[in-house]
Amino acid sequence: MHIPDGYLSPQTCAVALAVAVPAIAVASSKVAREVRGRAIPRLAMLSAFSFLVMMFNLPVPDGTTAHAVGSVLIAVVLGLPAAVVATSVALLFQALVFGDGGVLAYGANVVNMALIMPLVGLAVFRLVAGGRDAPLPRRVIGAAVGGYAGIVAAGLAVGVQLGVQPALFHDAAGVPLYNPYPLSMTVPAMAFAHLVIAGPAEAVVSAAGYGFLARTGQLAEVSASHRSGMLGNPGLVSLGVLAVTLLLTPLGLIASGTAFGEWDVDQLAGQVGAVPAGLAQWSQWFTGAVLPDYGIVGVDPVAGYWLSALAGSLLVAGLTFGVCWLAGRLCRRAGMQVE
Repeated sequence: MHIPDGYLSPQTCAVALAVAVPAIAVASSKVAREVRGRAIPRLAMLSAFSFLVMMFNLPVPDGTTAHAVGSVLIAVVLGLPAAVVATSVALLFQALVFGDGGVLAYGANVVNMALIMPLVGLAVFRLVAGGRDAPLPRRVIGAAVGGYAGIVAAGLAVGVQLGVQPALFHDAAGVPLYNPYPLSMTVPAMAFAHLVIAGPAEAVVSAAGYGFLARTGQLAEVSASHRSGMLGNPGLVSLGVLAVTLLLTPLGLIASGTAFGEWDVDQLAGQVGAVPAGLAQWSQWFTGAVLPDYGIVGVDPVAGYWLSALAGSLLVAGLTFGVCWLAGRLCRRAGMQVE
């Protein structure tokens, strides 16, 4: 679902960035007022968890791959602004450090995975789960359905964004300048991958995550009587789960193939015979990824993937924590009311 540079026109990327930047700014302001105390490290851990979940590539029957995202889980636990900030941070590091998703296309990836996905997922969760007093099993089901709906909506958005490129941006002879595949191919491909593979995976991540946080007393609506039965320190338990997820990330290497619309120039040339001129130009716009494709030169692929997961999760968690802390401090200095 990470759109690389070159698949979208610079005009499309500019429009997406014009939507993403104000959304991140507004979300950061709200997070500064609403997320505080123990919720800040919880958000940092959820952001790292989202980063790690996206490294678990799942095979799609058509020969491509897909993955869960985790942004709906963050939204149902800490709210939409928190999901926007945390997922945007994860996407930023993926693009800059690992070359996963374009830098020019960063705004589009934020719109899809940090805005559309948690917004749809949270709305569906609230519709299915009901109020905070609803039984926990119903809320867990709501998280599952919300996760499924959210990632499918995001996948369809990607399909539309890619599919309109040939119609809007082509040369005088009608040859596409960027993504070469039309809507009739991109939308079904993205819908299939996310309805069949990524959707169920996101449902499991959202439901399991929400149920785990509820049972370990880390949701605001959990009653005091329910908290009394928790095992150990909830924060340490969460760190343990995060550590296990980190250790298992090399499993993401098992799935072969590349996600639809994420092929490099050589792979695309093998499919269509020639690389569109605009895609060839802008695909090399940023070449500064430190650990491209989550690998380290001269290091075993499995070890390199694991080390990339470790470095990425620490960076994402640290920056998310820092953003929340700094934003809260700025709000206090400005005399803004913190809820």
